[in-house]
Amino acid sequence: MPMDDKPFQSPVTLEFGRSGATRRIASAREAAECLMTIWPLQRGPRHRDAVETCLKVLDGHRSSSEARRALIEAAEESRIPVSTRH
Repeated sequence: MPMDDKPFQSPVTLEFGRSGATRRIASAREAAECLMTIWPLQRGPRHRDAVETCLKVLDGHRSSSEARRALIEAAEESRIPVSTRH
C-alpha cells in the first residue's frame, strides 16, 4: 500500500548548481528524496533536521507545513536559491 506523499499547500522550487537547473518540490516525500539524494555536499544541522522532519511527516507524526519550512531552512543554510511563488 503506497504511503501518502503528504503534499505541501504550495510547492517550493530549488535551484541547483551553476546550470540553474530547478527542482519543484510539492510534498514531504519529494523533499525527503531531494534532501537525501541530490542535495549538495555542504550539509549542516538544518539539512539533518529537514530529513528527520520529512520522515516524521511521512510517518504521520508532523505536518507537511513543517516539512516545507524545514526544506526552505535547509536550502537557505546550503545557499540554494529558493522560490515559493507559483
